[in-house]
Amino acid sequence: MRILVVEDEKKVSNFLRQVLEEEQYAVDQAFEGEEGLGLAEAYDYDLIILDLMLPKKGGINLLQDLRMKGCKTPVLVLTAKDAVADKVMALDSGGDDYLTKPFSIEEFLARVRALLRRGKSDQGRILQVVDLTLNPATREVYRDKRKIELTNKEYALLEYFMRNAGRVLTRSMIAEHVWNIDFDTETNVIDVYVTYLRNKIDKGEACRLIQTVRGVGYMLKA
Repeated sequence: MRILVVEDEKKVSNFLRQVLEEEQYAVDQAFEGEEGLGLAEAYDYDLIILDLMLPKKGGINLLQDLRMKGCKTPVLVLTAKDAVADKVMALDSGGDDYLTKPFSIEEFLARVRALLRRGKSDQGRILQVVDLTLNPATREVYRDKRKIELTNKEYALLEYFMRNAGRVLTRSMIAEHVWNIDFDTETNVIDVYVTYLRNKIDKGEACRLIQTVRGVGYMLKA
């Protein structure tokens, strides 16, 4: 899951990023409205967390621009504005939920999870490629009847592979969806994690699912 945080207060933005990354979301940050709009148009996000009081382009204008351009990404408005009129304006402009500052981390994360579920109707369905299954609801992974234990990052990588089975995924695509846009694609971290997954998913199996597309990236297919 990839989330964009549009918040001009850097301490707040960095705190939100830390909280979300601890939950294994990939997080990008924008500190003013025009930058946020540019990122939202350039990348495929699962959720946008949006402050209303932003420099260069206000949150309401940003939200209206996104909806006019057909963006359907769920938006959680996170702001200090607590007047009913502000809430009505934000929701009528295309916001999906509204949370005022200060807030509890538990409630914030619950709202994030709810919007992510709402954003993709198939998010909870069990994924399967040949005899490999992944249950997003329980985070359980099986190869036939063999249960596979994965770290959080291995799980995120495998889920991305399975949701794009049969599609070639470049290292840049993997970095953007499993890590974030600041990730250094020149490192071998992605290859290392693919090796970890292969050792757990394919080792000892007649049918190897994780395939290397030389010079391009990786693909999961039978």
